[in-house]
Amino acid sequence: MDAEIIAEKLPVAFKRVISILPELISKHNPQIFIGLGLSGGRPAIMVERVAINIMDSEKPDNDGYKPEDELIIEDGPVAYFATIPVKRIIRRLRREGIPAFISNSAGTYVCNTVMYLSLHLMTKKDPKGMAGFIHLPYLPEQVLNKPQPSMSLDMMIKAIKLAIEESVKEFKGIGESAQMGDESSSLS
Repeated sequence: MDAEIIAEKLPVAFKRVISILPELISKHNPQIFIGLGLSGGRPAIMVERVAINIMDSEKPDNDGYKPEDELIIEDGPVAYFATIPVKRIIRRLRREGIPAFISNSAGTYVCNTVMYLSLHLMTKKDPKGMAGFIHLPYLPEQVLNKPQPSMSLDMMIKAIKLAIEESVKEFKGIGESAQMGDESSSLS
């Protein structure tokens, strides 16, 4: 795979993400953007399909901010669908023995804001550009004292690499290498 990967850490803070993310996309000019976030309680890698134009949370972000029914982009569309190859990524992860599912809602917390804003910015910058978001489960050490699902760091890293690889292949127009068979009908 011939791709330069640039990683940036975003704060878990609505307003700071809204100010930082446009600068990062402008600075790095990516062709593909994949946001990552932790979603405790999820039993697998969850590739998000939809981001909605709303910020709403009963718990405060890391800056203490609790938005209620606020738009991310005042004149933005109601929602965006991920433009990374969601089902292709899921199929690849499953073939590699990694539990993975499609999620049809990135929620209304900061992860949704990152996904929505990245899709909005990437669409405006280059209609051929791709963006999406992947939620990761807890690490085993994060659930030692609570009954929650978890996944090893090695498996999550492998999943992220495979998601990037499949997104690059899709961006470059390279077809899927394995036969989809009946598996495509079982994706949910």
